[in-house]
Amino acid sequence: MANVVVVGAQWGDEGKGKIVDWLSEQADVVVRYQGGHNAGHTLVIDGTVYKLSLLPSGVIRPGKRAVIGNGVVVDPHALAAEIERLQGQGIVIDPANLVVADNATLILSIHRELDALREGEGSGTKIGTTKRGIGPAYEDKVGRRAIRLMDLADLSSLPEKIDRLLVHHNALRRGFNLPEFQLAAIYDELASIAPKVLPYMGSVWSILDDDRRAGRRILFEGAQGALLDIDHGTYPFVTSSNTVAGQAATGSGLGPGAIGYVLGIAKAYTTRVGEGPFPTELHDETGQLIGERGREFGTVTGRKRRCGWFDAALVRQTVKTSGIDGIALTKLDILDGFKTVKVCTGYRLDGAVVDHLPASQGAQGRVEPIYEEIEGWSGSTAGARSWADLPAQAIKYVRRIEELIGTSVALVSTSPERDDTILVRNPFEG
Repeated sequence: MANVVVVGAQWGDEGKGKIVDWLSEQADVVVRYQGGHNAGHTLVIDGTVYKLSLLPSGVIRPGKRAVIGNGVVVDPHALAAEIERLQGQGIVIDPANLVVADNATLILSIHRELDALREGEGSGTKIGTTKRGIGPAYEDKVGRRAIRLMDLADLSSLPEKIDRLLVHHNALRRGFNLPEFQLAAIYDELASIAPKVLPYMGSVWSILDDDRRAGRRILFEGAQGALLDIDHGTYPFVTSSNTVAGQAATGSGLGPGAIGYVLGIAKAYTTRVGEGPFPTELHDETGQLIGERGREFGTVTGRKRRCGWFDAALVRQTVKTSGIDGIALTKLDILDGFKTVKVCTGYRLDGAVVDHLPASQGAQGRVEPIYEEIEGWSGSTAGARSWADLPAQAIKYVRRIEELIGTSVALVSTSPERDDTILVRNPFEG
């Protein structure tokens, strides 16, 4: 049986939460390996809605171990609040089924404030961050001045570490003409939350190695999408971590040999939240209709998502950068009833035809999509659980997407409900 990595194949919001939840029935362990509480997953189970931002989607299922890996930046207050909220919905969360990496970097109030200050500036590039401190926390991590979860276990050592952190942040505060942070306030912030999060702390790399050696099936859950990767995404309009599948190894402490199958998640159309290039974006009634049908609003921010046609050129690119073995196609039902649908097969750039999105920010803004028009379908795909339930033309649409992106469709999701899923190939069987 293969350990499976689930990665977004577009700009995030592809429906990873439902797919991870669906796959977690077969898994023993579900691991978050990057990002922070800027990632929103919505699960609908027997009519009950669960909204997750930091916890792995598998935490909803009893008998599974949920793991937050070292590649995740953790806001301890947000973590404690999310645990409490889900416990209030009847979900059992305790140290027996949730482990947080002891070497995970913490997000502090100073990170949230800096994030908001930068995004709110009147000049400079607007990235469209969630202002939750994700980027500044990652900056401190690579700057070797971060506070990590393990540091909360030894409060006597915190003042020296906070002082090192504030040398950097107070210099920035002075640049903004703002009062400096006080060490005592940061200490109190951390000391007050420590008892709530320390019970969940563990050596994730060691625990996961034991799980792998014992033959337990591990499901790695990515946040955001591959096109938001700090290296391979639409830079600078990206997140602050690597979102491609290779990060599953780095962000969990397991080697790449532990990964057996990479499942990419892609909507049957394309959406994006925030700023940045979007070649197939629709600014007309069709784009508005797709957004209304798909209820395209961010789980975390509530921001309206930009909508457009399926971009096969982009997904073909992420299939390569993440080593995707198969695709889970979601929200096919949103396209029901369209007379025709369009798929982007490549781009025109300064008079030339290109088959991928260039790395240059300027070129990304100039590309024009090349569309292939496909006949739509009048029947409903909503709630379908087998190929036999799908209109013939909907099946043709799925098959054409497979041809254009260079990999097969392993799953098709036809509603937010857990069981409204068509299984073509089981990722856990490789």
